[in-house]
Amino acid sequence: MQSNQPKLRLITAAVALTLIGGAAAAQEAAQADNGKLESVIVTANKRAQNLQDVPASITVLSDAVLQRANVRDLEDVPALSPALTLSYGTQPGNFSINMRGIGTFSLGIGVEADVAVIVDDVPLGMQAGAFKDLADVGRIEVLKGPQSTLFGKSSIAGAINITTKPIGGAWKTNATTYVTNDNEWRAGFSTGGSVSDTLRLRIAASKTNFDGTLNNLTTGKKLNGSKGDNLSGKLEWQPLDQLTLTLTPHYNRTEKFCCSTAFTSMSPGALYRNAPQLPPSVVLSGIHISPDNRDVRNDYPTGGKFHDVGTGVKLDWAFDDNSELKGHTLSSISSYSKYHMDDYQDNDNTDVDILPFLFLPNGQPTGMHGGLYQYGYFDVKSTTQEFRLTSPDKGALRYVAGLWYGKNVLTRELTKAPLIQAYGTAYGADAWNISKAIYGQGSWDFRPDTSLIAGARYNDEDTGYNFRRYTVPPQPKALTEFYTKADNDKSATYKLGLEHRLNKDAMVYAMASTGHKGKAYDLTSGFTAATAKLPAVAPETADSYELGWKQSLLDNRAMFSVALFRTNFKHFQQSSSFFDDDGTFRTGLNSIGGLRTQGLEVEGNIRVTRELQLNGSFAYTQATIQEFENGPCYNVINAAGTAGTPGPGCAQNPKYNNTFVQNLAGKTLPNAPKVKVNLGGQYDLMLPSYGFNGFIAGSTRYQSRTQFSLSQDPNTIQGAYAITNVSFGVKDKQDRYKVTFLVNNLFDKRYATGLNNAIANGTWSPKAPNKPVAVNTTEWMPPRDFQRYFGARLDVTF
Repeated sequence: MQSNQPKLRLITAAVALTLIGGAAAAQEAAQADNGKLESVIVTANKRAQNLQDVPASITVLSDAVLQRANVRDLEDVPALSPALTLSYGTQPGNFSINMRGIGTFSLGIGVEADVAVIVDDVPLGMQAGAFKDLADVGRIEVLKGPQSTLFGKSSIAGAINITTKPIGGAWKTNATTYVTNDNEWRAGFSTGGSVSDTLRLRIAASKTNFDGTLNNLTTGKKLNGSKGDNLSGKLEWQPLDQLTLTLTPHYNRTEKFCCSTAFTSMSPGALYRNAPQLPPSVVLSGIHISPDNRDVRNDYPTGGKFHDVGTGVKLDWAFDDNSELKGHTLSSISSYSKYHMDDYQDNDNTDVDILPFLFLPNGQPTGMHGGLYQYGYFDVKSTTQEFRLTSPDKGALRYVAGLWYGKNVLTRELTKAPLIQAYGTAYGADAWNISKAIYGQGSWDFRPDTSLIAGARYNDEDTGYNFRRYTVPPQPKALTEFYTKADNDKSATYKLGLEHRLNKDAMVYAMASTGHKGKAYDLTSGFTAATAKLPAVAPETADSYELGWKQSLLDNRAMFSVALFRTNFKHFQQSSSFFDDDGTFRTGLNSIGGLRTQGLEVEGNIRVTRELQLNGSFAYTQATIQEFENGPCYNVINAAGTAGTPGPGCAQNPKYNNTFVQNLAGKTLPNAPKVKVNLGGQYDLMLPSYGFNGFIAGSTRYQSRTQFSLSQDPNTIQGAYAITNVSFGVKDKQDRYKVTFLVNNLFDKRYATGLNNAIANGTWSPKAPNKPVAVNTTEWMPPRDFQRYFGARLDVTF
């Protein structure tokens, strides 16, 4: 969506807000007594280290930053980290986290994600499980580039390392409430502390609700919102001086009413599926199609309702001074989790009884009533076990080494209705992967100011699937097709680098690393007997290079980091979608020959005074296709206006059964903006005469134009935009309460988080016996902050 406000005004506002103070920092403010920035501790290398000492590009979002930005779930995190974007499907099972422009979008369970999500040392078995409440999170580390050496095969593009809040000190209880003028509210509660000298406990619960951004005229309710309940705990027991047991159970229940789109344009002559009785005035009654349209008509829900339950168990044995392994820690980390999601989708986007006007392939009327919809479920069971030996964080040699075992079993069932073979399909699939690995990574100070970093991982993975196709209701359910396959994939990944400390405040580094993600299967409704005979989609690999510089200034009152990177991917696994001639939405899994992401990242913050802290981050990313000669095409309307024809660059190719394909070498990846900028800070108002202090905060994020389609459709480009948020409030000097008022999207900027374009597909383009007309439709998906809204938050500690 294009802005009505000049870009200059938005950029000027961003700079101005930065100068007066803003929010969304990458690091916490320092203690008020010295005015310096506080050291930030991360576990990116599976060991506790100061962020400035880690030779890697990492964005750290602390608890204070997450609170200032009112982060609710993972969908809010890309606003704070320029390296991240999210791609949306019709339900959370199809969402994709993209790092430096790279992320796997797939509709099937036979393809793993490119970005791993790890919570308290335990990776999630399915990325969809990350899209839930982050209420009790203490720190988020965004690790950029391949992390396969330490975090395994699902981190080939990067990882998001999440740590829940720690336990310690006297018993403390926190409560928070949040409400906005557009019907979002949250409530959270946590309590914890020391029960005894050997036992610490924390319990947290939260409840969230947001009605949504689209208006469903059929039900009078909203769409593209969510609601959830979250319960988690953390127990630390130290029965012996050397032994610590940590237990982290969790339960979550979330429903996302997503991800519907609304029509923004429709060219004249449209008829729904070529039926004269179904023009837009009937099918879309009451909807005024325009660039800002947010009205839809759905008589069947769209989205996903999921719950997950599980626990992690960690045992740490600290070797005492009498041991040969003095200072080392041996850890056992076990986990089990179960994730289940019921998903559903309105496939006709209307509440009209359309089936009487549709025809079977033999030309006969359906003889039925109702509409088009689909429903199904995901089941994921994950078990992990890791043994890890960690050396002391001192001395010339520091390292971590371990053994890993992980097992994921995923099941997908899907039925597309209306209960007739012409428009229906029903299938089920199981996919499994069992991984066994040995890994190690360390740093050796071969000179007082220079270190060698080396790491390696050997992974042995068994994968496979079962695929079932069924008769479509109302026929009795019966198995009509069954396929099964098993594979093995062995791989090794490496990391090698140098770190040189220029002085106590500065370091430079050079790092090379590789990544590997295993074989994949296209387990979707398009799976066929011919597909089953083909080999699995080839493993995805990556080679990455990074140069970096980290610097502290002004007696630790300022710090920044700079990173140059280039990563080459081979056999990238990516699904693309298209409409066939009868208007059916289909997808296909591609193995793209080569991709490259390269660019520059800069992050920094400064404590200007004890009251004023400023922050900024910048990312320039070129994520391009290097080799993909059989890429998907987009359509344009022919000269006569009667049909669609493949767009420029698309042609029939005998090598690919004379289907229309285009060579996409040199083209950009979907949802990979070249430029992202975050600017912000906070100014604290000291009020000596009162029992509280005030604060003023604000932030601006900017993103350049973005292409949403792999086919490079020019009608699915989101223009550049900037979003500005401001807040202010008061905070008790004894940290007993904090009241915050906020205005998000201050300049009321409209933008989309997804754009669709369809030309001359069977959904709307009339064909014989009606007068043939090629109809062009466009749709958008408005994000949470697509318009200005107001909110208030209260945090209480007692």
